[in-house]
Amino acid sequence: MSTNQRRPVFVQKYGGSSVSDAEKIRRIAQKICQRARTGVGLVVTVSAMGDSTDELIALANDVTGPDVAPSLREMDTLLSTGELVSSTLMAMAIHSLGQDAVSLSGQQAGIRTDAMHGSARIASIDSERLSRELDAGRVVIVAGFQGLDDSGDVTTLGRGASDTTAVALAAALGAERCEIYTDVDGIYTTDPRIVPSARKLREIGYEEMLEMASLGAKMNPRSIELAAVYGVPVLVASAFDDVPGTLIHGGEPTMELRRAVTGIAIDKNVAKITVRGVEDRPGVAGGLLQPLADAGISVDVIVQNTSDDGTTDFTFTVSEADSRRALEAVRKQQAVKFRDVTSGGGLAKVSIVGTGMQNGPGYAATMFNALASANVNIDMITTSEIRITCIVKSESVPAAANALHGAFELDRIE
Repeated sequence: MSTNQRRPVFVQKYGGSSVSDAEKIRRIAQKICQRARTGVGLVVTVSAMGDSTDELIALANDVTGPDVAPSLREMDTLLSTGELVSSTLMAMAIHSLGQDAVSLSGQQAGIRTDAMHGSARIASIDSERLSRELDAGRVVIVAGFQGLDDSGDVTTLGRGASDTTAVALAAALGAERCEIYTDVDGIYTTDPRIVPSARKLREIGYEEMLEMASLGAKMNPRSIELAAVYGVPVLVASAFDDVPGTLIHGGEPTMELRRAVTGIAIDKNVAKITVRGVEDRPGVAGGLLQPLADAGISVDVIVQNTSDDGTTDFTFTVSEADSRRALEAVRKQQAVKFRDVTSGGGLAKVSIVGTGMQNGPGYAATMFNALASANVNIDMITTSEIRITCIVKSESVPAAANALHGAFELDRIE
């Protein structure tokens, strides 16, 4: 029986702020070595150092100029280097402390993806190399955020996807747990920088966490999807402070998880696109949105007005970062005729999330009344079984979040 089959394996992930300079890398290396000496197998995924990904993007834009978008293939190769730098430096720091370690690129770690440059999805992981290195007693440092497609090209998984890399590695290795170490010490009922009375959750279910992550909470939604599918428990904790974190899992909920509303999710990165004078016929929605799907642009809230003289208005939201590409995609498509298209930013999503909402009425009314009492105007509304989302102006977020946190008594969670 191999070494990593006899001993428990844990996968850890450290974000860019945790490895932003040499001193922080040394501190994290010490933490990793202390854990490795307890006899467990460790695979560690690291993000690029600090703001280095943003700096590489800015450099690429400077090289190509404002009128030419950089090649997505070349951008993937460029951006993958950020994680390679931090993973190799981490391995060096661990070596200096007397612990054997090896750094691996996504390709060397056996991560295969589809060919969607800039937002690739993991197709499979061949864990043979990982297992061999664990058997040899090494800490394995894997560059996050990247893989290799069937053509042999480097791909990246999208911003914030080192979380996804870590959970996927944990699933492939049958790890006991995936531990996400970051600059926050857990998942809170809402953003404590906006709502001072926000409380840290001891635990949260996959379903609620997926909704929270999709709406801007401190986790990549794809990582939560993977964790739920493969039953990987995920701990979110502070990279530097030794305090309890939040466990994301699919087990029997405790009393805390049975609360109707678990948290208030906030996403300030929202833009709205409105297509006016659209011919009202079957296939319009698909015709407008298919080009966005082909470009890897996610669409969230969708509203279509009633028909007026055979035409209608069609409104949807995208991330503010994708708004320009989305606008261009709508203008260039030929499947649907329309009068004009406009876009606007400065919007945010404010959502209440909780599985308990499935079994009781009145939550929407409480939410809307709380927003009204805070003088917050609602632009758009969307719902799921465990979420109600309102689109509001970004400047209204503090008032909205504080009003909702109080209305649903989330400050009483202990």
